[in-house]
Amino acid sequence: MSTSQSAAAPHPARRRFTRPVPVSVNGVVIPSAAIARETQHHQASDPDQAWMLAAQALAIRELLSQEAERLSIVAEPIDDGEGRRETPHEARLRALIEREVVVPSADEGACRRYYDANIRRFRSPDLFEAAHILFVAAPDDIVARDAARESAMALVARLAEEPAGFAAAAAAHSACPSSKQGGNLGQVSTGQTVPEFEMALRGMVPGLVHPEPVESRYGLHVVRLDRRVDGEVLPFDLVRDRIADYLDEAVRRRAQQQYVSILAGRAQVAGVDLAAARGPLVQ
Repeated sequence: MSTSQSAAAPHPARRRFTRPVPVSVNGVVIPSAAIARETQHHQASDPDQAWMLAAQALAIRELLSQEAERLSIVAEPIDDGEGRRETPHEARLRALIEREVVVPSADEGACRRYYDANIRRFRSPDLFEAAHILFVAAPDDIVARDAARESAMALVARLAEEPAGFAAAAAAHSACPSSKQGGNLGQVSTGQTVPEFEMALRGMVPGLVHPEPVESRYGLHVVRLDRRVDGEVLPFDLVRDRIADYLDEAVRRRAQQQYVSILAGRAQVAGVDLAAARGPLVQ
């Protein structure tokens, strides 16, 4: 290799680091330090995701601030009723959104259609009165798991012959604090137990012990269902306001995202993709 070629070849240790494009809106740069501070307000699976969300949020605020300035928006700060008062900047952004983003409220028909299409969401939870006997065994302890299963199966067979002995068996064998109450768990509803336990309860006949031990991450359960009360569909009138609030919020978010997309389309935005932005514009 010639001397000139050697001098021209870049040394690996001297390769220049390519910095990401600074975040800016119409030439106004958002400092990296400000983005770093903003990340604490955005939950994310990793720091890069939090940084991206923070950069989007600050870029959107800058975009809205410039639009509020262009439209000469003036607004008085208001109190949220919980002791927090808007800053003048927050008030201007709120007033801009209220003026420029028209959001229709969900009418009776829209609420009724959503109710009819999602009727299963509007049920009171199923209730179960149950008891169990727990043989503890860690999921990754194969020896203990097999031993617990054998003991539980033997107890299930014995209780099939002597169902009245459940409370005494719970006091003698169960590793759950409920053993002091004969294994009684009281009243549990949907989501309050592990999925395997709840699934077993749903398939049981009240008054009987489950024919097989129920396996969960805690170990093996001998389960008895004492009583079941199925949930009921809640009347439309009872959930109408909740549905309206949900639909109004969904429409509001879509309308605000569309508004930001329109503003971003007319602006020069660098270093961040506002088309992928989600969430409220004014917090």
